[in-house]
Amino acid sequence: MTRVVLKLGGRVATGGARLAAELHDAGNEVVVVHGAGPQITAELQARGIPVRFSAGRRFTDPATLAVVRASLVAVGAELSAALGPAALPLVGDEIGLRARHLPALGLVGEPLACRLAAVEDALAAGRIPVVTPIAVGPLNVNADEAAAALAAGLEADRIVFVSDVAGVYVGGSMVKRLHADRADELLDAGAFEGGIVPKLLAAVRAARLGITAEIGETTVAA
Repeated sequence: MTRVVLKLGGRVATGGARLAAELHDAGNEVVVVHGAGPQITAELQARGIPVRFSAGRRFTDPATLAVVRASLVAVGAELSAALGPAALPLVGDEIGLRARHLPALGLVGEPLACRLAAVEDALAAGRIPVVTPIAVGPLNVNADEAAAALAAGLEADRIVFVSDVAGVYVGGSMVKRLHADRADELLDAGAFEGGIVPKLLAAVRAARLGITAEIGETTVAA
């Protein structure tokens, strides 16, 4: 049986339910980690709260964290409803998801590899755990990083990052395969910006642990 961590971006979270269901129906163990970036930004703007990012991480003060949590929980509920009775919604800080605090960014953390009992229990029961990426603290964590940390802790076979882009683009063209060392070089050279940065870093980290890592149609290999 293959254990798959499926990270769904906020723009495709509900639509990605079909992929999660297909993987589950094919006999895989499936863990879903979702984002809510667009929803969070829209709500912050509606409330007049500044939106600031650093290397793909959102600066988070207490007012921002309240919006982050509410938006993520709402997306998790919608995604779970779309998946049906097999889904089990889980909120990270309620099940022990831990992170290293990054005080320069406010209430933000870097997720730590973890084997969460609630996730293992859900998989053992044939369910699809849908994990909302908020860490104990509570701390806001990047969903891509949280997915990679869970994949490492759960010893997943595969991690798939699904978003509104087809894959990783280098020099204007999408690449089907990207070696982790080359990804490091491109990241160091500033070839990427925005949300692809934490996604690629997470994929590289997973690949080096022996986990098959895919960003859309791009395989990141070690």
